[in-house]
Amino acid sequence: MTETENSTGPLAGITVLDLSRVLAGPWCTQMLGDLGAEVIKIEQPGEGDDTRKWGPPFLPDGSGDSGYYLCANRNKRSVAIDIARPEGQDLIRQLAAQADVLVENFRVGGLAKYGLDYPALRAIKPDLIYCSITGFGQTGPDKDKGGYDFLIQGMSGLMSVTGDAGGPPLKVGIPVSDLTTGLYATISILAALQHRSRTGEGQQIDLALLDAQVAMLANQASNWLNGGVEPKRMGNQHPTIVPYQDFACADGDVLIALGNDRQFRDLMVVLGLPELGTDPRFAASADRSDNREALFAAIKPVIAGWNSDDLIAALEGAKLPGGQINSIPEALVQPQIEARGLVHQLARDDGTPVRFLGFPAKLSASPATYRHAPPRSAQDTRVVLADELGLSEAKLDRLMADGIIAEEL
Repeated sequence: MTETENSTGPLAGITVLDLSRVLAGPWCTQMLGDLGAEVIKIEQPGEGDDTRKWGPPFLPDGSGDSGYYLCANRNKRSVAIDIARPEGQDLIRQLAAQADVLVENFRVGGLAKYGLDYPALRAIKPDLIYCSITGFGQTGPDKDKGGYDFLIQGMSGLMSVTGDAGGPPLKVGIPVSDLTTGLYATISILAALQHRSRTGEGQQIDLALLDAQVAMLANQASNWLNGGVEPKRMGNQHPTIVPYQDFACADGDVLIALGNDRQFRDLMVVLGLPELGTDPRFAASADRSDNREALFAAIKPVIAGWNSDDLIAALEGAKLPGGQINSIPEALVQPQIEARGLVHQLARDDGTPVRFLGFPAKLSASPATYRHAPPRSAQDTRVVLADELGLSEAKLDRLMADGIIAEEL
């Protein structure tokens, strides 16, 4: 993965018009940008993306941009257009006519009043891929409601299985509903691009945060749908796999995450309790799950006598999955993370460095590239409108004077 001025990624030549803000949409369009697409981010003059203000911390360059904003907006160019004004709407239509993909997260019907909804833009760009991200989707009784990540984590059932047994429901420590929706949006757009390459047809993608997060319930939902077992909060324990949690050593906690019976038998050898590996209460995975408290009563006192580094080394020696619980600063300086090259840096046009976590997949023939640091609000308005639409300096000056467009807050 390289820092470069030119796109050489698999989506080179694809133009994305990004009318989204906050996280789910920007997360999606950032990935498309990493993979080579040209992303034009449309922002409201004088306002910009909501997350620019979601600090502290803020970037120390006077822009007022938060660390939150910086995590989701590299490889984009920022253009400020007032879409509430007819001339602003016309500029968006002209940009959409040249785009391959449009991503938006307005409330249902929010862009129709501006003539920027899918039917209106399809009429001028039939092969446009138009991705609409909302809290609850374009249909259904809740379609007109707004939705943020925290609300969706609660409504989806995710919080009902997150937290300690007997404790209150908890949200995940990152905005996982927004992030997973962004991933589903990216996957859907790539599928739509493939469909277009075969048929020439564009389409609308209707994606809801609630749908995406419910889909991510995975094994927990399947246990209910197919077994009638209602999932509960279990802290760091796994609902079916045992042992698969944290254990207290003499000097700190260690994670042990085993996936099969052979690994369990090997762990019992490491702990000096080989007889438990063949004990009929524990030998099979389902039996360990049913008898977990008896197993914990036997192994927790033994684990508590180990030094954490020694236990982790013993687990690694036996090829068993185990490790420590890292803070984020600790996680980011792990030798493995350094070896994988996940942390990158780009400079803004004023030289201010921005550090970020890159695209995690390693594509051998067409790797992700990093070409633009997260832009200052409206910094690219004039150059994009001149390059993409051929607007003259005089036209740009008039649009600027009339407040239709803005440049660099």
